[in-house]
Amino acid sequence: MNNPTSPSDSTSCKDPCLQELQKFLGERLSLSKSVREQHGQDESFHASAPPEAVAFAESNEEVAEIVQICVKHKKPIIPFGTGTSLEGHVAALYGGICLDISGMNQILEVNENDLDCRVQAGVTRKQLNQHLRNTGLFFPIDPGADASLGGMAATRASGTNAVRYGTMRENVLGLTVVTADGHIILTGTRARKSSAGYDLTRLFVGSEGTLGIITEVQLRLYGVPEAISAAVCSFNTLVGAVNTTISTIQMGIPVARIELLDEVQVDAINRFAGFDYDLKPTLFFEFHGTESWVQEQAEMVKEISSEEGGSDFHWSNREQERQKLWEARHNALYAALALRPGSKGWPTDVCVPISRLADCILETRSDIEESGMIVPLVGHVGDGNFHLLFLIDPDNEEEELQRYQPLNDRLVERALRMGGTCTGEHGIGSGKIKYMEAEHGDSLELMRQIKRAFDPDNLMNPGKMIPA
Repeated sequence: MNNPTSPSDSTSCKDPCLQELQKFLGERLSLSKSVREQHGQDESFHASAPPEAVAFAESNEEVAEIVQICVKHKKPIIPFGTGTSLEGHVAALYGGICLDISGMNQILEVNENDLDCRVQAGVTRKQLNQHLRNTGLFFPIDPGADASLGGMAATRASGTNAVRYGTMRENVLGLTVVTADGHIILTGTRARKSSAGYDLTRLFVGSEGTLGIITEVQLRLYGVPEAISAAVCSFNTLVGAVNTTISTIQMGIPVARIELLDEVQVDAINRFAGFDYDLKPTLFFEFHGTESWVQEQAEMVKEISSEEGGSDFHWSNREQERQKLWEARHNALYAALALRPGSKGWPTDVCVPISRLADCILETRSDIEESGMIVPLVGHVGDGNFHLLFLIDPDNEEEELQRYQPLNDRLVERALRMGGTCTGEHGIGSGKIKYMEAEHGDSLELMRQIKRAFDPDNLMNPGKMIPA
């Protein structure tokens, strides 16, 4: 497929596909240049690639009709939720139609006794938790951004709570999906387990819109813990912080969150959010449970950390203080960007077995120091996942990428060598597609066969995840 000429801002178009979509959607098909540009760029540094038009759907049936029209005219389809992805997932690399499902934002049912709910794909995680606030339940997956739950399922998102509650893979019970031929299908049930047939739910979770478009999600919910406590602990060495994490996990302590910030990121957060943490490698913890169990967990972790050179814990049981602490962690990206004003962020991540975490982080830190560049490191280290942020000067982008790309390549090679993956939660998109062969080898051809079986014309978010 060739990249087509983009349409103008006019309200009509000679393209027969756009004409048919315009007749079907009316004003909910946008050809506006500004709208198209917004929908061709996510939160990553990857170059924008605007679609030919943006279709705003409001129901499963509308999504199915839009897909059928696009398939008839062999027009690519790119799903869009909130645009918070990090690997170029929403760029219209081959033109086509961006299908925006943000208007599909209804919470369809909450089954309090069964601890589950069903939502349309455009519902965001904050919207869901706000809706649940008086039920005693919550949805724990927290990637930081207020992403749509359909997008979180499509990218197999996780975040700070994953060490205790898992990722979207473990928390999606079923889906409604519009397939590449425009049919509406249901996968999974509300049951907590099943041995019936292929697990299509897990196939679509993490498929990044390349197999079908997720329009509804059935999710697990959890009871709000009786007690929640947060703590911050700094360390004299990076290895002490990492070893504390490893020992905590290996001892089976069910800590809810363990977040690592290196001294560069701590400095950024201090400046950005007005904190005064020591400029040392630092762990942020959160403990969930009963009052006594939270206290017991915390004491066990405190003992481990003291043996690894950790400082005294700074405790916070008050909700407002805890929210401020985690808000600072979630703003790590913007805090880091402020270290180099005017820069664009290139966030990247890998994930390794917990036993190799110290080796991977220390080798990576040494690599960064040898490069002479400022590269903050943060991590959901409780499950072996950590991130780097490359700060790119947009006025000198080509030269900067030539400096940072080898560092990213070595990071991925290092993670794969240690039995890990090229991405723990950001996904592949177009940004990490070149690493798929190194990670998956011969099984990549089976993925290609699945893609061809589901999407024979390669119209569903082409150019993402599966190398041609």
